Amino acid sequence: MGRKKETVTIYDVAREAGVSMATVSRVVNGNPNVKPLTRKKVLETIRRMGYRPNAVARGLASKRTTTVGVVIPDISYAFFAELARGIEDIANMYHYNIILCNSDLKKDKELQLIEALFEKQVDGLLFLGGKVTDEHREIFSGSDVPVVLAATRDDKENRPYVTIDQVQAAKEATGVLIREGHQRIGLLGGPLTDPIIGYPRYLGYKEALLESGLPFEEKWIRMGNYRYDSGLKAAKELLETEEGPTAIFAVNDEMAAGAIHAAQDLGKRVPEEISVIGFDNIPLATQVRPLLSTVAVPMYDIGAVAMRLLTKYMNDEPIENNQVVLEYRLELRDSTRLQGEPAH
Repeated sequence: MGRKKETVTIYDVAREAGVSMATVSRVVNGNPNVKPLTRKKVLETIRRMGYRPNAVARGLASKRTTTVGVVIPDISYAFFAELARGIEDIANMYHYNIILCNSDLKKDKELQLIEALFEKQVDGLLFLGGKVTDEHREIFSGSDVPVVLAATRDDKENRPYVTIDQVQAAKEATGVLIREGHQRIGLLGGPLTDPIIGYPRYLGYKEALLESGLPFEEKWIRMGNYRYDSGLKAAKELLETEEGPTAIFAVNDEMAAGAIHAAQDLGKRVPEEISVIGFDNIPLATQVRPLLSTVAVPMYDIGAVAMRLLTKYMNDEPIENNQVVLEYRLELRDSTRLQGEPAH
């Protein structure tokens, strides 16, 4: 194994270019008060020597690193990938770099990542889609780094967030199936211990049934892990039961796609014999056949608005509203008999 290449310093560049370290610093930071010929000479030296400015040192001097930490539950899921895209676009607009960390939906890993990001002197933190526990609150409160929640909220503390009304959206999705005249509506849910997706979407389903005078039956409920395979398996179990449901609400699109394929595997026509509606409106919703009816969540906007809110905190800008609930819409396609977008 070869020797590690020695790091080129600002002193090395200044000596090679025959200028002061202050001049190199001004060139690196885009200061206009440098003669064009001198700027050209310094930039050529920087390229030739492979100099990279030390972001940590610059951060210590300015007390800013222009970096934002983002803790995300599962980057492989399209919902969070689209959220991250919204974050990055706004971050670039305001000249911030992103450190993206994947927590694998594990609380201990989340806490470690947050601590590590604070140690790296990030200017702000975006926490996406996870449960905010007492341990999270303790870490957040122990730092003066501003924190904004995206696609989640903290019910105990008045912390900034950007999300949608999960319960109401699930209620309206279930309401589509009720308006179609279904009496037996199944649920493909997530863990009820998940306060961000699993429980609120379950609650919306339950409220819709009870308010419509329909029976709420545990036998028509199956829990999965938000993945296609779990939706396929759970839907088959439901549809193979005697007097199974004639409609299914899945708390996300992957499981809803699994439900469509389970019905088709059992020889049932969608939506003629069984209606299916999902949640999120990820690209998969328009890739299955029939096209999936779903709740369209403004994933990109949640990320973009959360990042913009964070920039306001980092730059001490005035903030009118630090708890933002964005609009969603019902995107009714071919997996339900009701078509078009009903009025809210």
